[in-house]
Amino acid sequence: MKNIKLILIFFITLSLTVIAQKKSFKERADSVLALMTLEEKVGQLVQYSGDWATGAETSRPKEGSDELIRKGKVGSFLNITGVSKIKKLQKIAVEESRLKIPLIFGLDVIHGYEATFPIPLAEASTWNPALVEKSARMQAIEASAAGINWTFNPMVDIAHNPRWGRIMEGSGEDPYLGSVMAAARVRGYQGNDLSANNTILACVKHYAAYGGAEGGRDYNTVDMSERNFRDFYLPPYKAAIEAGAGSLMACFNEIGGVPASSSQFLMTHILRNEWKTDAFVVSDWNSIGELIPHGVAKDLKQAAELGIKATVDMDMESNAYYYHLVDLVKEGKVDIKFVDDAVRRVLIAKFKLGLFDDPYKYCDEEREKKTIMSKEIIKATKEVALESIVLLKNEKNLLPLSKKLKSIAVVGQLAKSKDDPLGGWSQKGDSNSVVSILEGIEKKVGKEIKINYAVGAKFKGNDKSGFKEAIKVAKKSDVIIAVVGEGRYMNGEAASRATLDIPGVQEDLLKELKKTGKPIVVVLMNGRPLTIPWVQENVNSILEIWSPGISGGDAVADIIFGDYNPSGKLPVTFPRYVGQVPIYYNHKNTGRPHNPNDHYTSYYMDLENTPLYPFGFGLSYTTFEYSDIKLDKKEIKMNETLKVSVEVKNSGEREGSEVVQLYIRDLVGSVTRPVKELKDFVKINLKPGETKKVDFIITPDKLKFHDINMNYVVEPGDFKVFVGTNSIDVKEASFKVIE
Repeated sequence: MKNIKLILIFFITLSLTVIAQKKSFKERADSVLALMTLEEKVGQLVQYSGDWATGAETSRPKEGSDELIRKGKVGSFLNITGVSKIKKLQKIAVEESRLKIPLIFGLDVIHGYEATFPIPLAEASTWNPALVEKSARMQAIEASAAGINWTFNPMVDIAHNPRWGRIMEGSGEDPYLGSVMAAARVRGYQGNDLSANNTILACVKHYAAYGGAEGGRDYNTVDMSERNFRDFYLPPYKAAIEAGAGSLMACFNEIGGVPASSSQFLMTHILRNEWKTDAFVVSDWNSIGELIPHGVAKDLKQAAELGIKATVDMDMESNAYYYHLVDLVKEGKVDIKFVDDAVRRVLIAKFKLGLFDDPYKYCDEEREKKTIMSKEIIKATKEVALESIVLLKNEKNLLPLSKKLKSIAVVGQLAKSKDDPLGGWSQKGDSNSVVSILEGIEKKVGKEIKINYAVGAKFKGNDKSGFKEAIKVAKKSDVIIAVVGEGRYMNGEAASRATLDIPGVQEDLLKELKKTGKPIVVVLMNGRPLTIPWVQENVNSILEIWSPGISGGDAVADIIFGDYNPSGKLPVTFPRYVGQVPIYYNHKNTGRPHNPNDHYTSYYMDLENTPLYPFGFGLSYTTFEYSDIKLDKKEIKMNETLKVSVEVKNSGEREGSEVVQLYIRDLVGSVTRPVKELKDFVKINLKPGETKKVDFIITPDKLKFHDINMNYVVEPGDFKVFVGTNSIDVKEASFKVIE
């Protein structure tokens, strides 16, 4: 009889589980919500950092993590890594707390967990969304094996100001390219099935317009028109949400006088009402608490009230919700509906991740051992690095270097560094796993070519004592490879710069090396555009490698010696001097566009308006020729499409890949329109002499903008369409949109 009862209980439990799993995520969340006390609800909205902190210390509760979990007073942790630690905490949550609600564990997996990929700005230089998606997929596989189920990425902030250090975390200056890359990363992190054990929840940040900080100074004020915000800055966030992103992070900054963490316009009006998403919002580190220094909250209690009413669902490290939200509800200052809605969104994310069905799904120590730094993931880091490198100059085809050279001088602190290629936000990245640029070159040439190395100059300070040795090795070598740029902590969060010059005395070293008369290849390692007019004018070849990750040295060596043909394109404009900043390709024309024959037009007296390198620029070891543009019609109605065709020929002697870019210009609008807007691109591979026809379809959505009445529409009128190898070197055609 006892066995029969046990069997009966088993089948009833199984049946209830099956029925529960057939319910919608909202229904399942509501069933849990109905069981929760107010204190337990608030607990789901609280997040604390674990092993280490990424921001200033806050007044955390005296109770330890274990006790907070047992009492249901915390719903998430960040900065805890490794299966053993995470499994211990998850066990307390699902076996020792009253409601057994699983925890979610977040980490800034920005460009890798331990196997470090190139920084996101470098990945955007591939102009290959499929490859960027693969990178995010590999990062998710590795991070999830270490117990992580939530990444604070993708960072989709549009940045027109390279002084802002966090430009390295995003995809540059363009809303279309940024949108494509944002969606690719979301798909990569979350996979085809978010409930699988090798996916992680994406978190779109920093919502919104953090990249528009005044003066390029981190955490600074943002102020812009709503039209500019919606047309230039908002699209990548929307693209990420449409790709299924499960969460967003509120930014530190204010927009138009309202800090994001208290902005009902951002969180409620746009996110909830317009986009109708159930993605939950987490504050950035203490950003709810920072409503006090912003000057919109008098104390932490009022900050909590403003945050929850703006529908910021989870409080990262400010303690505002922990200490004050229960009282605010009991006092009638906050409607319980705000709390319930926030908790529901957090629970939905946990259900989508499958944590209620299997809270230990991310806690397999065997998988952790097999997956971290696996051969497949390391191979992918090199694949991405190869496509992310941009050839900026190649005078007289110095590159690729001949493998028959007798000797090469490799110069620069960054050439030998095994730490700086990791770049900012490298998480568990280990310098011992990095192939330095020097190591990559040495492996490539073996004993066939003598490599003479000298530090020459460091990337910080004014010490020139190493110049003598660098000049000595240069003089006895056939060619010089100078690796210069920024150290890994010279860009990223809280790393804004007032100048964009190559730091330290590195450029002075280049000037001395120039005097030797030896050909020079400059390899730039950096996380932002730099101002390098002297370098462009005086050295033979320039490679932009960004912060290339653990396989950077191997990738650079493959390109320098011709085993791989570079195909990267810039996702951001390079200014000549910092005085041009902000400088970006899709600017407005003004009423007085520059005319060299008219003094009273928009220009600099001491410098030309044009950038050093335009958006979309990048050379190859081969050459490409573009035919004239063909349109399938000269006029289209506002709801019709237009086919744009061009033939691209590899006119050189090497196989290579080209990014074919399509831009449009709306000549007359109810409001002013940019001089060019990227609307599509495709990356093609061509053998020597091969020609391919490339077709683009301009749909009505590609012609829409916010008109004089802030309606998102297509307006009739005359348009230009451009197709080419970058935003300046293009072919041009015209068409008309009619009503």
